[in-house]
Amino acid sequence: MQASTIIHLLIQASYFAAAVLLILGIKRMASPVTARSGIQWAGVGVLVAVIATFFHGNVSTTNLLLMIVAIGISTAAAWYSGKKVAMTDMPQMVALYNGMGGGSAAAIGASALLGAAISGDAEHALTQTQTILAVIGALIGSISFTGSLIAFAKLQGLMDKTFRFKGQQVVNGLCFLAAAALGAVVVYHMQAHAIVLFFVFALLFGILMTLPIGGADMPVVISLYNAFTGLAVGFEGFVQQNVALIIAGTVVGAAGTLLTRLMAKAMNRSISNVLFSNFGGGGASAQEIKGSMKPIEADDAASLLYLAEKVIIVPGYGMAVAQAQHKIWELAQQLIKRDKDVKFAIHPVAGRMPGHMNVLLAEAGVPYDLIADMDDINPEFPNCDVAIVIGANDVVNPVAKTDKSSPIYGMPILDVAKAKQVIVIKRGKGTGFAGIENALFYQDNCKMLYDDGKEAANKLIAGLKAVDGGGGH
Repeated sequence: MQASTIIHLLIQASYFAAAVLLILGIKRMASPVTARSGIQWAGVGVLVAVIATFFHGNVSTTNLLLMIVAIGISTAAAWYSGKKVAMTDMPQMVALYNGMGGGSAAAIGASALLGAAISGDAEHALTQTQTILAVIGALIGSISFTGSLIAFAKLQGLMDKTFRFKGQQVVNGLCFLAAAALGAVVVYHMQAHAIVLFFVFALLFGILMTLPIGGADMPVVISLYNAFTGLAVGFEGFVQQNVALIIAGTVVGAAGTLLTRLMAKAMNRSISNVLFSNFGGGGASAQEIKGSMKPIEADDAASLLYLAEKVIIVPGYGMAVAQAQHKIWELAQQLIKRDKDVKFAIHPVAGRMPGHMNVLLAEAGVPYDLIADMDDINPEFPNCDVAIVIGANDVVNPVAKTDKSSPIYGMPILDVAKAKQVIVIKRGKGTGFAGIENALFYQDNCKMLYDDGKEAANKLIAGLKAVDGGGGH
């Protein structure tokens, strides 16, 4: 057997091993208990695939040098951002990294298409099937790239949460049709100028599609673009005849699609409604909210907690902003020491990315058996003596069930309003990311503890200790 054949077989075996590691890694990410090791497994799989790529016989010395430089720069950037970026900024980093994946897939498609159009030789020629797949992958990857960048800009506060103008959907539709038409031209007439125009409209559509989407939809949008990136990588894998890209892209695309469907279901909305409606764009509820917000001091709130038997803590993005997850867990531990039944309630779209609250609580060391999802915890709220809401807003707003004119009507929520007493830790009287008033805050059983999340938790801990002389049981 020739050496080249052996090397080819080893490369293909490495790609297969990489794909297996990636699949097992993603499977382990489904559970908080094994998520960390799942990330490591998937990372090793990607590393194996990258190393195997260096042994392709048709890779020139120049390309090898460019690959090394690119890997060096990207590794340094990822290491720096991983060390420096705060957990509160992780959602926008996920959006940014996802955009880089989509952009990479689009770049692969651009390289293949332009190479075939400009060179005209047999080495760079594409079959019609490869051309079609390259165009589809480039279209999806381009949309994911620019769309993810807009999502990043919104989450980072670099631009308004929504940007709308009259006739926007018509403009968006025409832009997509232009990209699709130019893609068809490229398939049948491989011309460089048509390819360039195709990418211009594809990239522009990703921007236009994301601009009007409200901030409350960002977790779903990020998940959707993750699916787009996976599909784009899979299509370009067929073009490059690379098994690792095909399998990895297909798995990521499928996982992203399922996650997007689950999150859209958690909001009781279709994906098309997420993309083409005004949800999350602000606006007042049509129903008048009666009553007033009732402030409470930390010592009085601590007394309520001391007398309670069952406490449910509902974290939201405000907890992430305050970096209060460790102090909240310390508060929970103080309550557990006093024989309180304590649980954490997690809404599927709480935070700014899928699983945001789970990541924060895991970082703080909260045991997984104390964390409950919405469907499991909702029946327990009527028997809850005190529910603590820290930083959550839209996901606990009762108007989602009562006001048909509300932008969040129909979205399943945590039934915090049914608890006997509710303490909301909040820095001010502002609205949530959807831009509407929260009827929960005006209910008779709700008290507002105005303070920074971390400081509020400190005061509640001190108040608990003061009530019983410092010890618990």
